[in-house]
Amino acid sequence: ELEGVRATTIRLIRHHRHLIDEDFRHDLRCRSLFMELIRQPRGVTHELRRMNRYGVLAAYIPAFAHIVGQMQFDLFHAYTVDEHTLFVVRNIRRMSLPEFAHELPLPSQVTASLPKLELLILAGLFHDIAKGRGGDHSELGEAEARAFCRLHALGERDTELVAWLVRHHLLMSTTAQHRDISDPDVIMEFAVRVGTTERLDYLYALTVADIRGTNPTLWTSWKDALLRELYQAARALLRQGLARSPDIEEIVERTLNEARERLAAMGYPLDAIDGVWLRFEQEYFLRHSVDEIVWQTDVILRRDPNETVTIAIRDVSERGGTEIFIYMPTRTGLFEQVTGLFDRLGLNTVDARILTTHDGWVLDTYLVTDRNEKPIRDPHQLEQIRERLEASLATPATVTELPRLGLPRKYRHFPVRTRIRFSRDPRGERTLMELFTTDRPGLLSLVGHAITRCGADLENARIATFGHRVEDVFYLTDEGGGPIRDAARLDCIRDTILEGLGETADRADTEPA
Repeated sequence: ELEGVRATTIRLIRHHRHLIDEDFRHDLRCRSLFMELIRQPRGVTHELRRMNRYGVLAAYIPAFAHIVGQMQFDLFHAYTVDEHTLFVVRNIRRMSLPEFAHELPLPSQVTASLPKLELLILAGLFHDIAKGRGGDHSELGEAEARAFCRLHALGERDTELVAWLVRHHLLMSTTAQHRDISDPDVIMEFAVRVGTTERLDYLYALTVADIRGTNPTLWTSWKDALLRELYQAARALLRQGLARSPDIEEIVERTLNEARERLAAMGYPLDAIDGVWLRFEQEYFLRHSVDEIVWQTDVILRRDPNETVTIAIRDVSERGGTEIFIYMPTRTGLFEQVTGLFDRLGLNTVDARILTTHDGWVLDTYLVTDRNEKPIRDPHQLEQIRERLEASLATPATVTELPRLGLPRKYRHFPVRTRIRFSRDPRGERTLMELFTTDRPGLLSLVGHAITRCGADLENARIATFGHRVEDVFYLTDEGGGPIRDAARLDCIRDTILEGLGETADRADTEPA
């Protein structure tokens, strides 16, 4: 067994790297040895790192040479592209080993069940191999991966799987973090693009390994929960068959029945439960889990009828944060007021679901973390959050000046070009506003201010922060609950946000609905 490599041997390897030429790469013995290496039960990452250190990997895979030492000039990527790639391979290997299964139970279970782990390792090696060339690195990487697999005599089916994974390696993270995955149509669209449970399993494992290999602080319980939810929903749909589209009425009925049973077991009469739910829109039951519906219905049924503002807080570590439920009469500017307070309390808002009952009461659910992206567990801090919220929401918010947000000092050398893009959701019922910009305190409050000022309503928000870069998605409606068709109103929202950020329309990259 190899214990180490002497300095003289290393010098000889480096001196003779030129011998790794086209003839060498096409030699059956060399190709077989490389595939044998990545199929080893142990030591794969160690040997690939050694090959990279001595320049052998870049010589054997010429496309890899372009990413060796390639910097990524932002605060999101902590490593050069080649280092990141080998961290991804390391994560794949780690998830496949039983002694590390406790770290990531579901990803480890899925990875360990893959029939050919070497295909996932190849996808990890090639997923970013075309970065820095210009163009779509996923598309260019797909071609590189396909050529390499064919050269190494992989079957056509295996070759296409690796190529597909490289081409779509961002699909799952983008869907989970930017789309409303409580929407059955979003799950259907994602499942159709994936196509099979085999692809889904490989893609899920690759996505987890990729995120965890980008930056040590990037993987959070919230991202874990999002990917798990998307994976499980898509897998259930793929197993039942894509020919059968999701029946929204059936989904709602199943959710209602399960929640009703649990509430009845807690001692609530059925007429009391149904009396609360009759005031809710169908959307509520689509966008909340049975557990959330039971919790929030219990809060409403137990509240003092004379109470105008009800705040409930609970730990949801499995979702990576602390859930805050607000039940009160609706009023304008509420999102701006609440997120502004969260910011002053040192909380990160990672998810927001904004709904209103038929008779004008808000059912707002926020998922928050502390500044370290951990759930809040200190009882004194939780009580302070509740008290500050109750005091703040007891009186209507006063009309505020437009917030002016400067760039934090540490981000001034890495500004993200602001982009604002409007589109429709899959069902055409809401307007999606995507905001890409530099993270800064007060950003959500500014967005809330713009939405209120321009006469729109917020239904949902997906908050995604990558280091210093924000990629947030807001689901907007007009006063009638439909998509915003008035271009002037969208311009108003865009211009207000840009003004608050100190940018102008000609400097920002904006796209119309």
